[in-house]
Order: sequence, then structure tokens, then C-alpha cells
Amino acid sequence: MGITIAVLPDPVTQKRIFGEMQWKQLEAIGTVVRNDLDGYPTPETLARFIRGADYAITSWGCSKLTTDILQQAPNLKAVFHAAGTVKGIVTPELWQRGIRVSSGNGPLGRGVAETALGLTIASLKNMWRLTQTTREGGWNAGKERISELYQITIGVIGAGKAGRHYMELLRCFEVSIVVYDPVLTTEQAKALGVTKLELDELLRLSDVVSIHAPSIPETYKMLNAAKFALMKDDAILINTARGSIVDEEALIKELQQGRLFACLDVTDPEPPAADSPLRSLPNCILTPHIAGAVNNGVRRLGQFAIDELSRMLSGGSLEGEVKEEQLAVLA
Repeated sequence: MGITIAVLPDPVTQKRIFGEMQWKQLEAIGTVVRNDLDGYPTPETLARFIRGADYAITSWGCSKLTTDILQQAPNLKAVFHAAGTVKGIVTPELWQRGIRVSSGNGPLGRGVAETALGLTIASLKNMWRLTQTTREGGWNAGKERISELYQITIGVIGAGKAGRHYMELLRCFEVSIVVYDPVLTTEQAKALGVTKLELDELLRLSDVVSIHAPSIPETYKMLNAAKFALMKDDAILINTARGSIVDEEALIKELQQGRLFACLDVTDPEPPAADSPLRSLPNCILTPHIAGAVNNGVRRLGQFAIDELSRMLSGGSLEGEVKEEQLAVLA
């Protein structure tokens, strides 16, 4: 007897995460039931399209899979979330029923890490200021502030999917990599080829600090005035994680003094106010939350969900599996 796969996101989101190739892969695995109703799915819509499914694929816009919804799919074995955090869809009922959950944080983290590396290189090279100088008719002014990814220290805050991939990418360069993550053990850090430090020491030593921590109560405004004061003059701060991790008022004061350089892909609130100094400070690069997956990059998430389903059907482990006890420390 064949299996039924429920694809629960709305049609617009489906088009973002799946192309023709992905649909063919799914249809080769089993019967595909697609949500064809416009707009983010209501609980009633989810209950309708998950009915009788063996596996479900969710993404942005899907609400929590409550008891009423799950009762429609008594044989449901797994939910594959073709997006990042699963906190918006999971309920304790999933694990109580033995339903496995997989998150697309891995492929999403790859995009974040690649963006962070690009920001690292561009900032060290002083490309942002040099571009402005050349646009204004200059040429060499600012070259003396160029640094290379060579014999400097890169500090990584958070060793989740994005942080680990960023560190992996950095291993292509002759740099010292230090990491702060309370969950990471010294042995795990050693296996990654990096050095685990406490946050204050990391901030004191690092030429570049890249944030990859989750947004949880423990990380709220974790980088504040006292922490910024520890950082080197001309240090570079990169945030591709969550705006809430940074005390923006304190950061703005540091930037106004010209002591630090920041690349912010996320803010709190988001977007920042139209008159926010973050939009106009010359030593702040602001991008509109583009680090994770945009346009063609979103297909990584749909493909990952299909690959996870294939791994499960073949008896393999799920690369993105999320356990209930992990929720407190995940993004």
C-alpha cells in the first residue's frame, strides 16, 4: 500500500520551496495531497489536507499542529518543516504520538553562514567605504584600513547549524577561531578545530565577532554596553541571527563614537524605524534580513524536506531531527 504525503503550506509558499523537479521527486515517493487554498492555512485547512497522511511537509505560514489537527492523521509518522524554527508549528502532542519532527535549520544555516562570510571579507577589506570613496572620485583613501582573513581572530557566538557552518568555511583561511556557546563542550569545540571561550574573553580577543545564537530569554540583549566596551577598537560586529540579541541603543552609541563597525542583517524591531541611526551611520551596513534563504536559495529547504523523507523511508537518521527537549535552546 502506498504512502500519502500532505503538503500543507499555501500555494504561494509551495511555489517558493518546490520546483518541477521537487514535485516529481515527491510524486515518485507516494501520493501527494497539496493545499490549494490561497492564504496562510487556517487550522481548519491544515486539518482538511493532513487527513489520512503518513507524512506532512510544513513551511512558513503554517500554524501549530494541535490535537484536533493531528487526530485527522492517526498514521502520521513525521513532519518535515521546509523552513527554519519549528516553534511555530510544534505541540507536545506531536512527540506524545511518536511523530518525528525535522527542521530545515541546516540548509537555512548554510545560507546564513555564507552571508556572514561574505560580510566578514567585505568588511575586513574595507570594501564598503572604498566603494563610496571611488564613487565620489577618489581612489586610494582608506586602503590603509584593509585587513585580510589572515592571522586574525574570529569570534563566533553560537555553535548551532549556522555557526558551525560559518566555522567550517573559516577553516579555509589562516585564522584563529574562538567560540562561545554554553551548550557546546570543550571536546566538541576541539573536534570542530576551534577554541571554546567565555563570552567576555571572546569579545576582548576577536577582530571579528559574528553572532549565530538563538533568540531565547538568555540571549536577550546579551550584547550590551558593557560587552561592547570589551571589544577591540575597529572590531567588526556581524549579526545574521536575531536583532533581539543586541542592545541596539548601546550599539548605536558605540557606532556614533566611530569605534566599531557593524553589519546587521537583523534588527529589533524589524524593519528599524525610518529615522533610525542604523540607516545612516557610515560604519553600519544594514541589509533587509537576506542572510538565510532568498529566491532560488529557498529551494534548498524544499529539497531538504524531500531528502529527509527519503532518509526516513530508507531507515536512515534524520539530519534535521528536533527533539522536544531541544526546544529551549533552539532558535
